[in-house]
Amino acid sequence: MGLLERSESIMSRRKAFTLVELLVVIAIIAILMAILMPTLEHARKQSQAVVCMSNIKQWSYCWLMYLTDNEGAFPSGDDASGDWPDKLRPYYKARGALTLCPSATTPYTEGGTVPFGAWRWTPQGGGWTGFENKPGEDYGSYGLNEWLGARPGENFWGNQDQQKTDSIPMFFDCVIWDTYCNDTEAPPGVEGIVTNEMHLVCINRHEGYIITVFLDLNARKVGLKELWTLQWHRKFNTRGQWTRAGGVKPEDWPEWMRKFKEY
Repeated sequence: MGLLERSESIMSRRKAFTLVELLVVIAIIAILMAILMPTLEHARKQSQAVVCMSNIKQWSYCWLMYLTDNEGAFPSGDDASGDWPDKLRPYYKARGALTLCPSATTPYTEGGTVPFGAWRWTPQGGGWTGFENKPGEDYGSYGLNEWLGARPGENFWGNQDQQKTDSIPMFFDCVIWDTYCNDTEAPPGVEGIVTNEMHLVCINRHEGYIITVFLDLNARKVGLKELWTLQWHRKFNTRGQWTRAGGVKPEDWPEWMRKFKEY
C-alpha cells in the first residue's frame, strides 16, 4: 500500500464515530431535550392564553352589541329562541374559532376531557347534543354567568345596569356553556372532576387562571382561588369560607390547587 493510500485509509477511519461517541451525542441530545421541553411547553401554554384573551376580548364586543340591542337584558334561556349560543349567533357566526379556547378544542363527544374539552350546541333551541354533527352546530369552551339573566329569584342580576360591574363575572373559560356559581361550593378535590357549579370554572386551563370578561366589559386573567371572591350573584358572599377573609388556610385547598396564588 502506498503512502497516499495509507493516509486516505487513516483519514477515513478517523471520520467515523465510535459507538461510545455516538452514545455520548445521544445522551447530550436527551439532556438538552429534557431541559428545553418544560420551557417549550410553558411557551405553548402562554401562547394559548394570549389567544384565549384575544377571543374573550372579542366576545366583550359581541356582548356589547347584543346588550345594546336588547336594552341591557341578558338571555334567560326560558323562551323558544334558546340560550345564549342561539341568541348571540348573529354577532359571532362569522368569527371562526372564536367559540373555542385554544387549549380546549376537542368536543367531549369526540374524546375531549375536562378541562380541555369542548361542548356542542345544536342551533335554534336544540340545546346540548351528544350525537352526530348537525348543520350549523356550535363547538365551544366558554360559558356565561347565568345569574345575570332576568329570572325570578333575588339572586339574579336581571340586566347590565349594576354597580361594581368590575367584580361581576360575565363570560369566561367554562366546562359547559353556563354556570350558577355559589360561595358555599367547595373546589374540586380532584382536578378535572365536576360535581358542582363552581367546578365548571375552577379549571386549570391557563396555569392557575381562567380568562374572564366582567360586566364592565373588561377582560383579564382570574386566579382559580380568586373565583370565590367575585360577585357571581347578588347574595354571593365574597368573604366566604373559601377566601382568606373567611379564614381559609393554604392546607385547606385540594393538593392540586395549593401552588396557586392566594386571594
